[in-house]
Amino acid sequence: MKRYVWILGASLFSGSALAGAAADLHSTAEKNGFVRTARYAETIALCDAFERHYPGKVDCTTFGTTPEGRPQKAMIISPSGYLSPKTAKANKQTVLLIQGGIHAGEIDGKDAGFQVFRQMLDGELGKDILKNVVVVFVPVFNVDGHENFRAWNRPNQRGPEEMGFRTTAQRYNLNRDYLKVEAPEMRAMMGLVRAWDPAAEMDLHVTDGAKFQHDISITAEPVNSGDDDLQVLGRKVRDQVIDELKSAGNKPVAFYPSFDDSEDPMSGFTDSVSPPRFSNGYFVLRNRIGILVETHSWRTYPERVASTRTSIIGLVKAASRDGADWQARMTRADQRAAMLGGSRVAVTYDTDKQARTIDFLGYAYARTKSAVSGDLMTRYDESKPEVWKLPLRDVVHPSEFIVAPKGGYVVLAAWRPYVQPVLDAHGVTYSKIKQGAKAAAVETFRADEAKFAATSFEGHQRLTLKGQWKAENYDIPAGSLYVPVNQALSRVVINLFEPAAPDALVGWGVFNNAFESKEYMEPYVAEEEAEKMLAKDPALKKAFEARLAQDPAFAKSPSARLNFFYRRHAAFDPKLNLYPVVRTDKALTR
Repeated sequence: MKRYVWILGASLFSGSALAGAAADLHSTAEKNGFVRTARYAETIALCDAFERHYPGKVDCTTFGTTPEGRPQKAMIISPSGYLSPKTAKANKQTVLLIQGGIHAGEIDGKDAGFQVFRQMLDGELGKDILKNVVVVFVPVFNVDGHENFRAWNRPNQRGPEEMGFRTTAQRYNLNRDYLKVEAPEMRAMMGLVRAWDPAAEMDLHVTDGAKFQHDISITAEPVNSGDDDLQVLGRKVRDQVIDELKSAGNKPVAFYPSFDDSEDPMSGFTDSVSPPRFSNGYFVLRNRIGILVETHSWRTYPERVASTRTSIIGLVKAASRDGADWQARMTRADQRAAMLGGSRVAVTYDTDKQARTIDFLGYAYARTKSAVSGDLMTRYDESKPEVWKLPLRDVVHPSEFIVAPKGGYVVLAAWRPYVQPVLDAHGVTYSKIKQGAKAAAVETFRADEAKFAATSFEGHQRLTLKGQWKAENYDIPAGSLYVPVNQALSRVVINLFEPAAPDALVGWGVFNNAFESKEYMEPYVAEEEAEKMLAKDPALKKAFEARLAQDPAFAKSPSARLNFFYRRHAAFDPKLNLYPVVRTDKALTR
């Protein structure tokens, strides 16, 4: 332990020495031609150096601490000096959250950000480029993952020489955690989001995949999901970033360039809406813009940093020019969201199978049988550029709707400890029910089928439910949480609690205990009770015989036949498969 502390201290001292030359705000990567990227201690030192060099314009702040004890740093940038959420809001600044290193091996954003924000602050990109804009720049989100530092952490990527790792020290993939907010790093990030309420978030990544000429993709929401008016705005902002890239000579695409068959380019592409576990699928639920930047892994590190830098410039320019319009439209979207109770709301999306043909800039390639795997493999020849005619399926539409309750959702008291921290992290409004209600008129969800995933995902056994909400008079215990739909974060609420939503808490296994059988009836007892039930109830006897005749699998299964009677017996657990969240059309706030 002492040795670890000494090494970290030595590294911090080295970083401080780097920052000592106050005028030199070039990153380690800039100094070595983007061959190597800095360790995190040097990143902290550079952030501190920015604050000293631009007094009153930059604030290097700590917004969290990682499980391994490292500070999570954000650099707040405002040439006008609006370095707090309160002053930024009071002066109608458009706030941008620029996030690097959520996957710490994909570290282009860290080095691009320090470079471009120095250039902006120094006036190299125009003296008014940051006019009415405040930037919250997180150079490295996944800090512990960043320090899991070595070559080959990204085998499908050209440079830098060494880089961080995809997941946190606790093995969380932070870009699967936005809605369930489980990782300490994500809880801290949500504190930053609640405080600053950014109009747009830009998440800086590097994509894996095939070899082709296109060097970057820009995707965003709201484009196909969320508030209708904000979809128009989301497309406009996305296209402004793409236009900036085209002007700089880049070759961007407006969809995620992953082949439907990863080894066959001719399979083409399918666009979609990212679920809210992802950054660009989450911010749309807040009625804000989420932009995903994916540079292409087979471009060199200097090329990738340059295109990331241009993407940031495109967003900042758009915000500086149109930020007042963004804020007005988002305020109206918040107001509309606060009236969603009783409305149809989309929770899942699908893409039409019909495709259009696009020109896609690729390379000559051959698909040959591999002597290693025995499978077909694709070899690309980067010396021979080609134009591929490929199918693109990009007509996206809602596939499943729910009708939101007119009131809200009630989390039953026993389950409050699992849910309340999530609501707090998002900033969702709720209240604690002080007096219980007997036989309250609510809707309950009793699953007809509850299917547990065979394997773990992000440390959870996911759960898929089939069933529907039904009216029922149900006792609501004191201490339950009432979460109203009619609030600006209504889409966050709906996606947390509707079983049909892709990242609902129930889908992540938060309530799995409610769907596990905890009591049973011994077979010899079930046999005796079934005989009594058959003798007493002719209708039940008829139903049993019909099931035997119509369902061969049922007829062959002794356990299924006995369970037929157990489920109809007074001994059966009435709370098995009962979702411990109910819906109400009236506020329960006593």
